[in-house]
Amino acid sequence: MGRLEGFRGRYWKSTEDGRLQCDVCPRECKLQDGQRGLCFVRARAGDEIVLTTYGRSSGFCIDPIEKKPLNHFLPGTPVLSFGTAGCNLTCKFCQNWDISKSREMDRLMDQAAPETIAEAAVRTGCRSVAYTYNDPAIFLEYAVDVAAACRARGIRNVAVTAGYMKARAREEFFGAMDAANIDLKAFTEGFYKSLCTASLGPVLETLCYLKQETDVWFEITTLLIPDENDSAREVEALSQWVMDNLGPDVPLHFSAFHPDYRMTDTPATPAETLHRARDIARANGLRYVYTGNIHDKAGGSTYCHACGECLIGRDWYALSDWNVADGHCASCGTAVAGHFDAVPGRWGRKRQPVRISAFG
Repeated sequence: MGRLEGFRGRYWKSTEDGRLQCDVCPRECKLQDGQRGLCFVRARAGDEIVLTTYGRSSGFCIDPIEKKPLNHFLPGTPVLSFGTAGCNLTCKFCQNWDISKSREMDRLMDQAAPETIAEAAVRTGCRSVAYTYNDPAIFLEYAVDVAAACRARGIRNVAVTAGYMKARAREEFFGAMDAANIDLKAFTEGFYKSLCTASLGPVLETLCYLKQETDVWFEITTLLIPDENDSAREVEALSQWVMDNLGPDVPLHFSAFHPDYRMTDTPATPAETLHRARDIARANGLRYVYTGNIHDKAGGSTYCHACGECLIGRDWYALSDWNVADGHCASCGTAVAGHFDAVPGRWGRKRQPVRISAFG
């Protein structure tokens, strides 16, 4: 195997036995020279840890912001989305396994400097850039540099992440972001251990950090998997924790699982399971609870918690009703949590692949 090359990484230290410990995520992979971490893209090269995927992507696409999902951040606007390869979790139910579980070179098609991505976002009319498809925690240095280039051009930054990060890396990463969707896989350590080979605690720490120490707008998504994390008892515990620790205004999305990757024998989530979860969370005081991956206009729309008015109607990712005025309910004047333009975007449900080299 030849010498590994890549962008010099941050957040690592030497151990007493001569290995280098990666400190981006709680796995703390300890590496010999030439060895890669579990994520596959952070590796030891001589006396440093490098990011081998800096400047390379598995592809770019313009999506509706609601697909991230973010329902309270610039609704209706287009977002330029991209990822790289690899992941620091091993979820058996991964819905993007062809990217997140791929080896570094399998999927890396587009090469793009941070300034090129910012230029592409400007020229395609995107309001934001999303770091998604695989977890951006593992390409932190690249994401942070792209985010800086985007901010210089007036483009917002969105992270779609499991939040499985250590404190120092988390601070730099989210300091570069304007919004995030945090994938809260479940609400038991057993689920995280058996299906993700990870742990719940660091994810809850990330959520509390975002709420208490940043201005990042964030929403939460939980994929409900039959007989794994979909019981009324677990949904009750999860939604009560959100209410107690993050407050009533953090949007919570319950999404439907479909058989994939290493869980093809598990059935898809019934719509009734998502409806029940939404009811439980709302009963616990959460104001903005959504269903995802099913056709459910009521579960996808935003309502005023004071008067019940439909503030933003949604049919899949297309907006219909719009009753938000200066961040308030147009009917009763109650404030609506989130970041809203005076008028909604009109991107709709379109998904548009982008060849980033055209903007270099």
